[in-house]
Amino acid sequence: MQKITTFLWFDDQAEEAVEHYMSCFGDSRIVDVRRYGEAGPGRAGAVMTIVFELAGQRFIALNGGPQFTFNEAVSLSVDCTTQEEVDELWAKLSAGGEEGPCGWLKDRFGLSWQIVPRRLMELLGDPDPATAERAMKAMLGMKKIDIQGLEDACGQ
Repeated sequence: MQKITTFLWFDDQAEEAVEHYMSCFGDSRIVDVRRYGEAGPGRAGAVMTIVFELAGQRFIALNGGPQFTFNEAVSLSVDCTTQEEVDELWAKLSAGGEEGPCGWLKDRFGLSWQIVPRRLMELLGDPDPATAERAMKAMLGMKKIDIQGLEDACGQ
């Protein structure tokens, strides 16, 4: 069992969100579902929490009510090895949500994600400061990160 687990507060869409996220990532499963009892605060029998895994990472989703919403101060960063993976996750997670700059998006539930190709991190950490600077400049002009566009900007 992992020591620290990300806890996601939804109004009443935890089940829908978990199903959507599981459709986006392989190696995903529901681990446990807990329901509200007569003591509430939710309707008796309604889903309270869902413990689930995405690509082996455990999360907990709560139907907690409208008191709190997501914002960009917290996001889930996804390491992608290929442009195809970036494209697929970008399309699935941004559907019904909104695209942001530099590989960031909000899904239809308001949760922020960073879809990050591993190549971006390699170029940003290049030992040649000019290459790293060109990679940064190219990234700042993108929404979904384009690996070939980064490499072209860096002369690679």
